[in-house]
Amino acid sequence: MPPAAMVREQKPAEADPQGPVVHSDIQNAIGSAFSQNGPRTTATIVTSNGKVVAERYAEGFGPKVPQRTWSVAKSIAATLVGAAVQRGDTSVDRFAGLGLSPQDYTRRSITIDQLLRMASGRYSDTPGNRTDPLYFGGSTVEETALHWPLVHQPGSAFRYANNDTLAAVQAIKSTFVEHPPAELFAKLGMSHTVAETDWQGNYILSSQVWSTARDLARLGQLYLDDGVLPNGERILPEGWVHYVSTPSGPQPDGPLGYGAGFWLFNKTDGIPPDTFAMQGNRGQFVVIVPSRNVVIVRRGEDPVGSRFDILSFTRDVLAALD
Repeated sequence: MPPAAMVREQKPAEADPQGPVVHSDIQNAIGSAFSQNGPRTTATIVTSNGKVVAERYAEGFGPKVPQRTWSVAKSIAATLVGAAVQRGDTSVDRFAGLGLSPQDYTRRSITIDQLLRMASGRYSDTPGNRTDPLYFGGSTVEETALHWPLVHQPGSAFRYANNDTLAAVQAIKSTFVEHPPAELFAKLGMSHTVAETDWQGNYILSSQVWSTARDLARLGQLYLDDGVLPNGERILPEGWVHYVSTPSGPQPDGPLGYGAGFWLFNKTDGIPPDTFAMQGNRGQFVVIVPSRNVVIVRRGEDPVGSRFDILSFTRDVLAALD
């Protein structure tokens, strides 16, 4: 992690080939992200109608410097599931393959949809569920994420858990032989994004992806474009954007809702209710506002216990674009 003093120094981004149109209001809005005490912003990008309108980096970072996405990877996982659905390789209503015997029928009935919505009903050791043995200790996805027993009927309780996303990805593992995550990244122009695996080759898409602010803005734009690339190729099914951004079943406590791999700003004053977001630890945010055709990316290296106010930042950016 760069020293705090380095992070606080700011420099403009290099010119974007798409032609950012920068004005003082939006510059002031994104500049505020770098001036806060506590949170340490490393990058911000705002796109409007498919064009970059503002972009800024902390010293030591830049357009080609990837950072760990943390749980933004969960939204990438949901996107990969959507791509598999579009190809006809899977369905969100399909059983996820958990449960080792016919006697374990209830666990065997857990669907990919319930996993994406954090509603599997499985036990996890902590909220969010620590997966350090997998991330740092040489464990595998199978050893870490698939064996947990039920404590609730599937679909009846929300509990945010890395293990649910890992199990959803494992359910489409066979599709990665012909369609690995790198294929999707290449189609989107996410040329500085890498998805990590465990030592057995299983993707760790609950957290372990490295990406740049520009690459994540491209992913956000895919959702604004209803899953269709500029060349007309459909990557995500019709209705997938609605699917991931619509609450269904149990919901978390607090100011945000949850869809399928995405957080929802559907009950937040001053922000359009169709807004949804990818969010990760240490201040990683990709906010998608369909009704405004806007994507807001904020990357950070926030210290433990320091939380960036993404709701206020989103309000400020949208106001600057009025």
